[in-house]
Amino acid sequence: MAETILVYASAEHLNTMLPMSVAIGKHHPSISVVLLSTAAAASSAAAAAAPAVNYRLLPTPALPPNSDHFELFFEIPRLNNPILRDAIEEISKESNIKAIIIDVFCNPAFEVCTSFGIPTYFCNTTGASALWKLLHWPTIHDTIPGAADSLKDFDYSIEIPGCPLLQLLDLPKVFLFPQSNSYKHLVCTSMNMRKSAGIIVNTYHALEFRAMEALANGLCSPGVPTPPVYSLAPFINSEKDSSSGGGGGGAEAECFRWLDLQPIKSVVFLCFGRRDRGILLKGYAPQMEVLSHESLGGFVTHCGQGSLLEAVWFGVPMIGWPLYAEQRVNRVFMVEEMKVALPLEEAEDGFVTAAELEKRVRELMDSKTGTEVRRRVTEMKHSAAAAVAKGGSTVVAMEKFIEAFFFVKFPFR
Repeated sequence: MAETILVYASAEHLNTMLPMSVAIGKHHPSISVVLLSTAAAASSAAAAAAPAVNYRLLPTPALPPNSDHFELFFEIPRLNNPILRDAIEEISKESNIKAIIIDVFCNPAFEVCTSFGIPTYFCNTTGASALWKLLHWPTIHDTIPGAADSLKDFDYSIEIPGCPLLQLLDLPKVFLFPQSNSYKHLVCTSMNMRKSAGIIVNTYHALEFRAMEALANGLCSPGVPTPPVYSLAPFINSEKDSSSGGGGGGAEAECFRWLDLQPIKSVVFLCFGRRDRGILLKGYAPQMEVLSHESLGGFVTHCGQGSLLEAVWFGVPMIGWPLYAEQRVNRVFMVEEMKVALPLEEAEDGFVTAAELEKRVRELMDSKTGTEVRRRVTEMKHSAAAAVAKGGSTVVAMEKFIEAFFFVKFPFR
């Protein structure tokens, strides 16, 4: 029977967990990787992009009315647990399942997976800093006055060992409402992560050195064991995306014709908004191809982990304009810890003014501070390439991850 790893991804995180699955398969070709998800629209694209990964579509269950959007991320896997159990049993008849990797949003499936006696790992699609925050949150919850109620009106600083000082309002909004089901899902996820066989995190060691060391040294929750953490990123298809230019036609082709005419490192790429100068591409933008273009000199980003890693991979300095989820926390680390970005500051009404954006763009492109950010992101570009090279931190972490369940008898907790 084939040795198999199951990967269970939410539709929201398929774009990260698919390349992770491909990377695992490439690193150990004798292992069969089966990717389970409810992302129907992405199934054909996933199969075309990664023929070595067996994509298995799960049905989307009937959803309860009036559910919070974030809560549904957890509710879909919970409602699908009977279907997941049947799928695991079916696959087990033809394969020797060595491990199961579940997305953070698939936490409700943790007990189903572990009931088979199969080593179960979490994949945290954000970085080590966000993982550190999530694992440490039960401790934070117990120390914040009034945490049993609402935290949205608190002006509270959060001190986490090995991390910059965080403000409570920098956290995702779900953390501000302890009585919500979404909050309870996150706390449950944190507790289950501690009981898991290990955690895969979407970063590489040099980019988040202090957070990775703090995780390795068990500082996130004193007295509570932390499972092994494996930094397996960046998942970048460099053979396809490192060349300048792009395929396709229409607006996308016009985009690259325009980029080809610009001086080297003179263009600032924004994911949103309008400017009187430059080019506006409506709809989908081929982000990695744009970032790899030699004319790019800066990137205004929402601070998502995928965009951060892509910009670092191509050595593009950033301006952080977070929108939701963990992006505000990411901005703190990108600016203060990694030093690969400048911050955009919101006005009192929560909006970013045109004057603030212009100020930061000029600072990034033409100041000593901007020069230092460019120098730092160039360092991180080289460190990212080193991480995925032979003997690099990502390759070593992948080897340790495979060895943990493939060659060693697993003493399940």
